[in-house]
Amino acid sequence: MKKGWKLAFLGLLAINVVVVLVLLIGLLSPIKEEPLPKASPEKEAVEFHVQSNKEDLNRVIKAFIEKEKAKSFVDYNVYLRDQVELYGDIAVFSERIDYKLTFEPEALKNGNVVLRQKGIKVGKINLPVSYVLKTARDAYHFPDWVKIMPSDELIYISLDKMKLESDLRVRADRIDLKKDDIRFTFQLPIEQ
Repeated sequence: MKKGWKLAFLGLLAINVVVVLVLLIGLLSPIKEEPLPKASPEKEAVEFHVQSNKEDLNRVIKAFIEKEKAKSFVDYNVYLRDQVELYGDIAVFSERIDYKLTFEPEALKNGNVVLRQKGIKVGKINLPVSYVLKTARDAYHFPDWVKIMPSDELIYISLDKMKLESDLRVRADRIDLKKDDIRFTFQLPIEQ
């Protein structure tokens, strides 16, 4: 009886040590550096300037994410408030862990958008931002025009590489969520 108890204890201890080692290796593994994407060259186009608000853009984002979530095993949602907020949960063993990331958006001169990471909450644990972004990059299916850059603590959105109907292209001109002032330029290429 005593031998069986000792073997069971040592087996359980070995399993715990292996789980802790696997988690540490995952947490401490280096993050692959990626350069910022380069903007695509502009073609001759007719421009349409659009001003929007958070409410309308939230509806568009929700519809787009619903399509993209079908390709992923992780549930997430994005909302525009005074900051960009990403909510979701991820399965860890048999439990679901909630998380919330907040970002400050910036429209770049080339029309693309950078989301700079401002806050993070995973369950009740504070994890390094770069680790959470790396995990999100590796776990989710994002479109090719969305680049997660963990070491820079940002998400780069290449609007110029986003595929829209009729070769329509979009560029961000201004994103001021606090003033609810969001402006885009849609470019419809013309052939000459």
